[in-house]
Amino acid sequence: MGSMDKGERISRFIEELEGVAPANAAGSIAQHPCYRGFFRCWNEGRYYEAHDVLEHLWLDTTSDESNYFKGLIQAAGGFVHLQKQFEHPTHPKHGRRLGPAVRLFALAEANLEPFGAFRHGFDIDGLRALLARTARAIVDSEFKLNPWTPQSAPQLVLLSG
Repeated sequence: MGSMDKGERISRFIEELEGVAPANAAGSIAQHPCYRGFFRCWNEGRYYEAHDVLEHLWLDTTSDESNYFKGLIQAAGGFVHLQKQFEHPTHPKHGRRLGPAVRLFALAEANLEPFGAFRHGFDIDGLRALLARTARAIVDSEFKLNPWTPQSAPQLVLLSG
């Protein structure tokens, strides 16, 4: 496994998720394996993988679409922080992840805001509301309370594009 670069690793990962190679992704973003893979990983609570798989598409994007992907990646990154903090609340590093999560949620919201309510089969407004609600719960608890649990993990719905 060591000789594979990150791009190859992600391509292999996407094939396992979707049964298609990323090279076959023609046409709409909503059908792109990296995009679909993001939602699949997210809904399985695999936020780090969600962030990783979408980053692959983001790095290939030169249009203003780039900030849309960036916002989704930052949202997943925020949940990586919450998940790690939940799993290791007393750990010196992981225990202090609530502040960074709130900052990422704010960045994600700012990046997603210009794209309107709905894009590429996805309810952006719903996600922005979720990020705001989650951040507010953390801030209101004075950064003591993590609202995320495996049981309450939010699901994102992707409508086919």
